[in-house]
Amino acid sequence: MRRYALSFLCLLAAAVAAPSATAAAQPDLRGKTAPDFALKSLGGQNLRLSELRGQVVLVNFWATWCGPCREEMPLLDQIYDSYHGIGFELLGVNIDDVADRAVTMARTLGVHFPVLFDASKTVSRLYDVNTMPMTVLVGRDGTVRYVDQGYERGKEQIYIDQIRQLLKE
Repeated sequence: MRRYALSFLCLLAAAVAAPSATAAAQPDLRGKTAPDFALKSLGGQNLRLSELRGQVVLVNFWATWCGPCREEMPLLDQIYDSYHGIGFELLGVNIDDVADRAVTMARTLGVHFPVLFDASKTVSRLYDVNTMPMTVLVGRDGTVRYVDQGYERGKEQIYIDQIRQLLKE
């Protein structure tokens, strides 16, 4: 009986220590070429990530139902305004099923960065988005350099530090 109890405890410990199947299945994009995509923008034109090669690009996945997204967007807009003219681009990829809500929210918040629409979730699946918001920083060479999930006040300083470093490269 003792042997069975010991075996059970070992199996239990291994199960707790092992990463979940979901976590193990999530690819780490860092160091890999950013998956290319083209999406329609709020302005009506299609924007393609690969056409921004040579610039540092922050891709932020967001939704109107996401409270932290609403809090983060004005701060992202300040970053966009500060660095846009010096080799930086920011793309806000909305994943709502209906673009109208995203349009209203972007206009209400007064964001200046391009807002793109991924209602089909095709791009979100490419980037394995499973948390809102999710931020991906792409270097000038098209390589994913930083990935962050969720938002807490103060994270914008991490983004700024990362952007400054990438702009120097």
